[in-house]
Amino acid sequence: MDLAGLQHHYASLASAFAHDPVPLAAAFFVMYVLVTTASLPLATLLTLLAGALFGFWQGLLLVSFASSLGATLAMLVARYALSDRVWRKFGSQMETINQGMNRDGAFYLFALRLTPVVPFFMVNLLMGLTKIRAFTFYWVSQVGMLTLTIVYVNAGTQLATLTSLSGIVSPTLLGSLALAGIAPLLLKKWMQPSIYKPWQADRPKTFDRNLIVIGAGAGGLVTAYIAAAVKAKVTLVEAHKMGGDCLNYGCVPSKALIKSAKVAHQMRHASRYGLQDVDSAFSFQAVMARVHAVIAQIEPHDSVQRYTDLGVEVLQGHATMVNPWTVEIISPARPIPVRLTARSIVIAAGAAPLIPPLVGIENSGYLTSDTLWDAFAKLDEIPKRITVLGGGPIGCELAQALQRLGAEVTQIEMADRLLIREDAEVSAFAKAALEADGVRVLTSHKALRCEQKSIVVEAGGTESKIEHDALICAVGRSARLTGYGLEALGIPTKKTIETNEYLQTIYPNIYAVGDVAGPYQFTHVAAHQAWYAAVNALFGDFKKLKADYRVIPSATFIDPEIARVGLNEQEANAQGVAYEVTKYGIDDLDRAIADSAAEGFVKVLTTPGKDKILGVTIVGANAAELLAEYVLAMKHGLGLNKVLGTIHTYPTFSEANKYAAGQWKRAHQPTKLLAWIKRFHDWRRG
Repeated sequence: MDLAGLQHHYASLASAFAHDPVPLAAAFFVMYVLVTTASLPLATLLTLLAGALFGFWQGLLLVSFASSLGATLAMLVARYALSDRVWRKFGSQMETINQGMNRDGAFYLFALRLTPVVPFFMVNLLMGLTKIRAFTFYWVSQVGMLTLTIVYVNAGTQLATLTSLSGIVSPTLLGSLALAGIAPLLLKKWMQPSIYKPWQADRPKTFDRNLIVIGAGAGGLVTAYIAAAVKAKVTLVEAHKMGGDCLNYGCVPSKALIKSAKVAHQMRHASRYGLQDVDSAFSFQAVMARVHAVIAQIEPHDSVQRYTDLGVEVLQGHATMVNPWTVEIISPARPIPVRLTARSIVIAAGAAPLIPPLVGIENSGYLTSDTLWDAFAKLDEIPKRITVLGGGPIGCELAQALQRLGAEVTQIEMADRLLIREDAEVSAFAKAALEADGVRVLTSHKALRCEQKSIVVEAGGTESKIEHDALICAVGRSARLTGYGLEALGIPTKKTIETNEYLQTIYPNIYAVGDVAGPYQFTHVAAHQAWYAAVNALFGDFKKLKADYRVIPSATFIDPEIARVGLNEQEANAQGVAYEVTKYGIDDLDRAIADSAAEGFVKVLTTPGKDKILGVTIVGANAAELLAEYVLAMKHGLGLNKVLGTIHTYPTFSEANKYAAGQWKRAHQPTKLLAWIKRFHDWRRG
């Protein structure tokens, strides 16, 4: 039906309404809901009819509620009919869209409703693919569509005189509505600086620095380095040790310990080569001395002198933000606090070991991944019995290394398996590796309380006591969120500082990077974020860049290693992402056999029927090194065919990547074409 047809039947419809108005109004409401739900192109004519039949106010009431209800039903139909398929195919892209919808979904929808250039039925379908709440969708649609509904219902009251639908909505009206559509987003952007209103009296007219960085761990060091490289005036403030957790307590000392433990393990199993007395060759004192020697050797890379030479002003002291542009620095070396101003501030305060709230733990003499290095350095011998609390990467690495160095290690994990973020087969592999070295692994055991040189755990309703000479807490790390001014400035925090995609806090000139910002607690992610924060802080007035988390590698450095990038199976299933699995066993690899390291696998997840890599998990010797090829491939959109076509040196562990790609290729070979090729070769033989 078109406008002429509607005008032709108007008289009979008006007569029916005058004779029995309530049933006709109810039938009209239901029909409007059904038409809108089915996304049929009749809503405009029905809206005109509502104005003609029911008058302005009654027609507006009927259409407003019917259109919003029908639109919501259409959105839900799209969600349940199409959403799963779209998410399986475009899961990562949809997750990015949803992050924006979670923040500004109501604003986006309101803008679209006020912009009639975008057909309303398209808005319904597209919103169904997101995770916007149905109630939010309904009320925003009700308000957002009201303006255009008023226009059409009012036009309907003059149905007899209308000559065309195009005359109802003029270019001027469309332009006005489009401007109204983007007005909420412009208003939101304009309102952002209002966060500074309480601090306007403190805003300096000129600034001492372009950038102040709080914390000299990986995130802070890289931020300061980049700022100095582009000739900005930057001050880096560190309250404790340069290099932060990674150099002094985490990555560096733990990997040095792991290496020493691996050598000790190899020597202990090398009796066939005449190496019998491993204990005299490997004293615990020597091991800890080497750990600290490694730290000392790497320290110059992160030293005050190096960064000063690079053009960074480095101040030792405790930094506190007193307003959005001013940082106060208190140092034992200076009796009077120093106050510096900067256009931008980057917070890189890192994280600290998480201590579980167990009864008696404060008096237990527990150690953490931060404190054990100095404590163990004072010992002549390794503690005989060590309990490691936690089954994550840190707990697993410490448990295996300390067991290999001669301790009797018990590892306690509350979950039903180690490395809970990895696939179940990876967790089983890790447990088997630790138990093969002698670690007593207790999963599904909940720690209850600490007693004198013991910890009480519960499993299956039964309590038991585990005696130890040293207790190490390795249950995770928590962001440092107190002590440097977040509270006074009202910067929101949960487990980390809340930031947007540009790493900005609620104050656009204050940024956060690394463990304190999340969502990953990796040194390489802190450095990655630091690049974005530095560029945005210094040049964001011209162009801001969103931090890119699409390809984030990680590794657990037990022996054999575990490394991963992208999705594993449990994450893909949780996100509804369709995938295929290709798995290559490293026990078949020549170099692995030659090195007596023939265990583990390469597992690749790909898009069904395609060679696009969704994620890779590698278990085995040098897994973290092997992963780099897949990180590069995923970052630049290269598939398994490209990996297969790359020459890999023989014999190396990297060939495992090529063989995994080869297995995928064999599983997707064109069988029908090969059958015809076979016939061709048969014919060629005569």
